[in-house]
Amino acid sequence: MAKTSVAYVCQHCGWKSLKWVGRCGGCGEWDSTVEEISAASVGLSCKSATLDRELPQPITNVKLMECSCVETGMKEFDRVLGGGLIVGSAVLVGGTPGIGKSTLLLQVCQYISQKGYTTLYVTGEESVVQTKLRAERLSILSDRLLVVAETNLDFILENIHNTHPTLVVIDSIQMIYKPQLESSPGTVSQVRQCANELIFTAKTTGSAIFLVGHVTKEGIIAGPKVLEHMADTVLYFEGEKFQCYRILRVVKNRFGSTDEIGIFEMRKNGLIPVDNPSEIFISQGRRISAGSAIISCMEGTRALLVEIQALVTRANFGMPERKVSGVDYNRVSMILAILEKRIGLKLGGQDVFVNIVGGVQVEEPAADLGIAMTIASSFKEKVIPSDAVFIGEVGLGGEIRSVNQIEIRLKEAQRLGFKKAVIPKNNAKGIGKELGIELSEVCYLSEAVEIIG
Repeated sequence: MAKTSVAYVCQHCGWKSLKWVGRCGGCGEWDSTVEEISAASVGLSCKSATLDRELPQPITNVKLMECSCVETGMKEFDRVLGGGLIVGSAVLVGGTPGIGKSTLLLQVCQYISQKGYTTLYVTGEESVVQTKLRAERLSILSDRLLVVAETNLDFILENIHNTHPTLVVIDSIQMIYKPQLESSPGTVSQVRQCANELIFTAKTTGSAIFLVGHVTKEGIIAGPKVLEHMADTVLYFEGEKFQCYRILRVVKNRFGSTDEIGIFEMRKNGLIPVDNPSEIFISQGRRISAGSAIISCMEGTRALLVEIQALVTRANFGMPERKVSGVDYNRVSMILAILEKRIGLKLGGQDVFVNIVGGVQVEEPAADLGIAMTIASSFKEKVIPSDAVFIGEVGLGGEIRSVNQIEIRLKEAQRLGFKKAVIPKNNAKGIGKELGIELSEVCYLSEAVEIIG
């Protein structure tokens, strides 16, 4: 008989206690510990299938596989993965319900199977008939795309060893359970143990495994954060409820950049990669309204042109409001203080609203100049030139600091037809005139504000 033990496990961080406590001692969450019963022999399940013993060797003697990376056929998806599907990798995909996780991964299975590789789609939330209905809607038909409705981990591992697939999709990890564990599916013990064995299988068989994870109301993948540490790559699927565009964002990647994003458009026949994402973040009404400016921000190796809008109006009731969407609230508050102190704009009694068009999130300081210009434009009721793009970080002294990868930003602006660019003076050194865009070099924020009068 296997010895069993009782522990109270936090469902947020995985912290354990021998007795029930009202507040987790690891993450501080209230009422998050749940009683779980586990068998001591379960922890030995992976050890029985360990690899043959290996001795240390020089890294120069390690031989690489002939085909270690397989392109999926979706450029946006390959971008976030670091060039394609890495053999033996484990990828965790999170997102809100209905955002398109299952649709995207089913399309990826189709593209991979069309290249002659075997793929296995394990659905724990639907039947095979429901999966077939969605596949027909997406025009997905391939004999190499295998589908099975299973939640028992032992049977799933058996299917992987029997079919030898190149890609395995587990939809979702919260539905998978190991029979030897007495806790319910979705608990910390089940999720951690199942993910551990699936990732171990990926390393030993060479199959790339995608684990679909639900997102809680706090916006994090349900289950312990240890899942993110175990996986090679962690992707978050984002998108506004009333918009057709979806953003696949990388938060961890052992094989590529962690700043990349992939942009898709949701249509009736599935998710379609967006070839020119800058156009969807620039509205058509910016030519006739004050308080609108275009900035060039970097997402990994890609430059995106994004429209920033600001509305400044007199506060009539109580304290002035400060509402922002798509940018950091503290950053906007700092810029407001700089505009009032260094430029002399009386913004203390004004309501200020700042918004990024298209629902994208901009975090880098290079957007400071654009934010400041939109606020000044709305306050003065002066229209910013529609063919100008603004790039620069604003310091507390009102100085405009240089940013990185300036040439890539300017090339993207020139490609979309912009004629002028307001950039930091320190960034102007070494930029060739062949870019075909007029540069306005500024050292201080006051010089940039003079452009709109």
